[in-house]
Amino acid sequence: MRKLLFAALFLTACSPGGNTPPEGPSPFPPFLSLPVYFDCIGELGLTQIAAHRGGPAPGYPENALATFERTYGETGAFLEVDVATSADGVLFLHHDDNLGRTTTGRGPAAEKSWDELRALSLKDDEGKVTAYGLTRLDEALEWAKGKTVLELDIKPSTDYDDVAKAVRDAGAEDWVILISYTENSAVALSKRFPDSMISVTVNSADDIDRLVDRGMKRENILAWTGVEAPNGPLSQALQSEGIEAIFGTLGGRDSLDNQYAASRNDEGYVDISKLGIDLIATDRPEAAAEALMAAGRFASPSACPASN
Repeated sequence: MRKLLFAALFLTACSPGGNTPPEGPSPFPPFLSLPVYFDCIGELGLTQIAAHRGGPAPGYPENALATFERTYGETGAFLEVDVATSADGVLFLHHDDNLGRTTTGRGPAAEKSWDELRALSLKDDEGKVTAYGLTRLDEALEWAKGKTVLELDIKPSTDYDDVAKAVRDAGAEDWVILISYTENSAVALSKRFPDSMISVTVNSADDIDRLVDRGMKRENILAWTGVEAPNGPLSQALQSEGIEAIFGTLGGRDSLDNQYAASRNDEGYVDISKLGIDLIATDRPEAAAEALMAAGRFASPSACPASN
C-alpha cells in the first residue's frame, strides 16, 4: 500500500513531468553534488528524510543491507548508518559498543575479528533473530552508489582516516554525509573529507562563521539543529545564510516520532518542513515520507535534475 502511495504522490511532488509514475523511487543522480541538491530542494520548499540506522522494522534489523533495500524501496530516503571497526581493522556497520542487543554475539564488538563477526546473525528491534548478518562499510557504499545518500556516524572504535580511505576507494565523496558531535570533530572530518557534507551542531549563525574561519567550506556545512523542538528563527537565519539544516524527530520515549505516532497525526513532519528544514532524521521514515508526500513537500533523491 505504501509503495503505491509513494508512486502516486512522487509524480506530483517531485517529477518534472510525464504521465506514468515511476516504479519505486528514482535514484540519486551521482553527477549532482549534495550542496547543489540541497540548494535546489531548498528553493523548491522540499524536505528529504534520513532513516535512522537504516530504518529498522519488524524482521528487518538496524544497519543491515536488507533493511536498506526495504526502507529505500518504500520511501527513497537517505540512510543514516553507524561505522564500527573489528579487531582486525574491517569497517562494518554497528551501533552499540557491545554485540548483545543487535546480534547473536556477546561482548565488545571491537574485540572480535571480522571472521567472528560475520558468523553472527542480526536481531531486529524486538530481539528476534533474523537471517541477516553484519554489513561491511564497503558493501553499503557499493549498494548505495547511484541510489541514495549514506549518513555516516563514525563510532569511537573507528579512525576517521580509515573511513576516508573507504569513501575515496568507493568514489563516494559526493554522496555521503559525515556526522560530527563537536566543533573539533567537524573540523577534523572536513580535513579528511574536503568534498563531503558534514553535519555539525549549530546554535546560531555565529557558529557558521567560526566553522568557516576554522577551514570548513560553507557549502559543505549541514547544520544540526537538535531534537527537542524545531527552532524557527534559527532555521530562518540559516536559510538567509544559505546553510542547509537538519532536525531530528528521533530519540527516546519522548521523541517527536513517538509523540506523532501516539497522536496518530503526522502533520508535525510537514510543520517542520515549512520551517525550512532540509533534512529530517527520523525513526519513522515511512510515516514521515507519506506525510511530506501528501503535502507535496517530499524531496525524492532525484527531485532536482542535473541541469539545476
